Amino acid sequence: MSKSSSSLSSSSGGRRHFVIGDTQVKKGVPIDHFHHIAKAIIDYKPDVVVHVGDHWDMPSLSSYDLPGSKKMEGARYEDDISSGNEAFKILTDAIWKESKRTIRNKKKRWIPECHYLLGNHDNRIDRAIAKEPKFEGVISTKHLITEGFVQHPFLEVLVLDGISYSHYFQSSHSSYAIGGSIDNRLNKIGTTFVQGHVQGMMYGNRMYPTGITRHGLVLGSAYQHEEEYRGPQGNTHFQGVAVLNEVKNGDFCIMPLTLNYLRDKYGN
Repeated sequence: MSKSSSSLSSSSGGRRHFVIGDTQVKKGVPIDHFHHIAKAIIDYKPDVVVHVGDHWDMPSLSSYDLPGSKKMEGARYEDDISSGNEAFKILTDAIWKESKRTIRNKKKRWIPECHYLLGNHDNRIDRAIAKEPKFEGVISTKHLITEGFVQHPFLEVLVLDGISYSHYFQSSHSSYAIGGSIDNRLNKIGTTFVQGHVQGMMYGNRMYPTGITRHGLVLGSAYQHEEEYRGPQGNTHFQGVAVLNEVKNGDFCIMPLTLNYLRDKYGN
């Protein structure tokens, strides 16, 4: 578990977090929404930006599709890496350009704390190396460029202002991801949490007699394309990001933003 951050810069009421769900970039998918997400980040100027992982979809290293299958035809590691890097650069270029601009104004300086949590799709690189050691030194998560974003290993839990962030959370008795309702997840995780991994958005909270409120947020799809494996009924889920306001000691006020909303607001 990584070091917790609890400094408050926005107000005495807490900090603002901007959460980006799984973006799952691969060759050929639209990435114009990254410009809209970048503009929203600049507009809301959060103290913290967290991308919960699976930015690089990495179809070339999929263990579900067999070599020679239709899905694997033309899949290339270099394409997977370059496509993801191109999209992530849209975010980093915009964020750090704006940050440098505000540094000149000492009263309104904006230097966000930025984190990237490697997801299971990103982790396909390390799994491929573990399975075939000959790939060591040829493929690497070092090829995933997230300028200014601190990268965190797959399934490391990052604690910020009382929120536990991870791509997903494992059961204490197995390697499987905790699933089910938000209430079930809160019961098993035991604290305020934010994760990706599951398409769509699930949110809920639980208030305790002690006055403490714990929140649970699953935010797993910030992309426009449809995933073929989910079929015609499985691609109607929430697609977007979330702003968490007044984050303090695990409490916050959530503001979801759909990609459609961002496109309408920032598309021009």
